[in-house]
Amino acid sequence: MRAPRSLALRLALAAGLWVAAGLGAAGWFITGVVVRQVEAAFDARLSGLLDAAVAAVTTDTHGHIVVGRAPAGADFDRALSGAYWQVTGPDGAVTTSRSLWDQTLPAAQSGHEGIAWRDIIGPRGEPLRLAERDLLLPDAAGEAHVAVALSRAETLAEIARLRTVLLAVFVLLGIGLVGGVVTTVVVGLAPLRRVRRALAEIRQGRRDTLDLDAPGEVAPLVAEVNALIATNRATVERARTHVGNLAHALKTPLAVLRNALEPSHPDLPSARAEAEALQGLVQHHLARARTAARATSVAAAAVSPLAVAQDIAPALRRLFADRGLLIEVTGASTARVRVDAQDLTEMLGNLMENACKWARGQVSLSVADVPGSVVITVADDGPGLPEQVREAALARGVRFDEGTAGAGLGLAIVADLATLYGGALDLARSDLGGLRATLSLPGVALPPVG
Repeated sequence: MRAPRSLALRLALAAGLWVAAGLGAAGWFITGVVVRQVEAAFDARLSGLLDAAVAAVTTDTHGHIVVGRAPAGADFDRALSGAYWQVTGPDGAVTTSRSLWDQTLPAAQSGHEGIAWRDIIGPRGEPLRLAERDLLLPDAAGEAHVAVALSRAETLAEIARLRTVLLAVFVLLGIGLVGGVVTTVVVGLAPLRRVRRALAEIRQGRRDTLDLDAPGEVAPLVAEVNALIATNRATVERARTHVGNLAHALKTPLAVLRNALEPSHPDLPSARAEAEALQGLVQHHLARARTAARATSVAAAAVSPLAVAQDIAPALRRLFADRGLLIEVTGASTARVRVDAQDLTEMLGNLMENACKWARGQVSLSVADVPGSVVITVADDGPGLPEQVREAALARGVRFDEGTAGAGLGLAIVADLATLYGGALDLARSDLGGLRATLSLPGVALPPVG
C-alpha cells in the first residue's frame, strides 16, 4: 500500500524548486553583469595605459623609434611587477619596460585595426591581459607596434570573491524564501488539519458537527461535510424508523398466521392471505429503503410524468380489458419532475391501478404544470373512500395494522415516495363520483429554446 502523500510536503518541494530555479537564474545573470563590469573596468585601465605608452613614443633625428619618457600609471620600473610595455620599431628593434627585465612580450599580431586584445601568459607564468596597436609616426621608416600588458591575477581573484559572496547571498536568500514558503504552507493548511481532527472526533463520538471557524476557502467544505453528516444521520434515522415500522407491522399478521396454522383448527385461506400481506409489507419497506437511498444521493434526471403515464396506460387497458374501462391520459407534455424514473413509474402505476380496481367504467389522469411544481391528478368513477378513512389510508406505511381494509398498500407507497422527493399526496372526492388522488411533485424548469 502506497504511503499517503503530504500536501504540505508537495507544496514545499514545488515552491523550493521554483525558488531554486528563479534564484539560480537571477544569480547567474547578476554574476555575469558584475563580472563583465569588472572586466570592462580592467580593460578601460589597460586602454588608458596603452594610450600613455603611445604618447611616449617618438623618433630621433635619424628617424628611429625611441621612447621619450616612461609611461606613467603602473609599476613599469620594478622587475616582473606584472605591468609591462613593449615597443617594436619598423626595423624590428624592441624597446621594453624595466619590469620585463630580460623578457619580451609575444610577437605582435598583424592585420588588425585599432586596439587588439589578447590573454597571454607572463614572464612569471601569471595570466596577462595584453592590448596592442600599430603606430605610424612622421619621419619614421614604417609602423611601430606598441603593446601594454597587465596581470589579471588580482582581477581574477576579485571576480572569484564576488562569485563567492553572491553565491552565499543567494543561498541564504533561497533558504530564507524556502523557509518562508514552508511556514506559509504549514500555517495555510492548519484549517485542514483542524478539520481532520474534528472529523476524527466525530468518528469517535466526541463531537456532533464540524463547528469550526474556518476561512472562506475551507468554509464551503465544512458546510458540505456538515450537510453530509446530517444526511447520513437522517438516513440512519429513517432506517431505524423503517425497521421499527416493519417490526410493528409484522406482529399482527404473524400472530394471525401462527393461529391459522394451529393443528387444532387450521385455517389455510387465512394463512395464505396473511402470507401475502407479509410479502406486501416486506416489498413496501424495501421500496421505501431504496427510494430513500436514491433521494439522498445523486439527483435524478428530469422526467416527463405525461410520458410515463402514457406508457402505463396501455398495460392497464390490457389488464382490465374484460371490464371495458375508459382510461384517459391528458395534460402538459412540457412538465418535468426531478424524480427517479422507476419511482415515478411506481407512483403513477399504483395510483392508476388503484383507480382501475375501483372504477366502474372511467379513469382519468391529468398533468398540470404550475409554478414551482407539477400536479398529477388521477380520478375514477368508483365508490371512492369515505372522508374519515382517507388519512388512515395514507398512513398505512407507518402503521399497517391500523389501515382500513380494502385500501391496499398502493396509496401508502405513493405517499411515502412523494414525501421523500419533497412532494405530497392528497385524497378527495372526484368530479366523476369516485376517488381523486392529487400527487404534487417539485417541478423542473426546462431551458428556453433557442
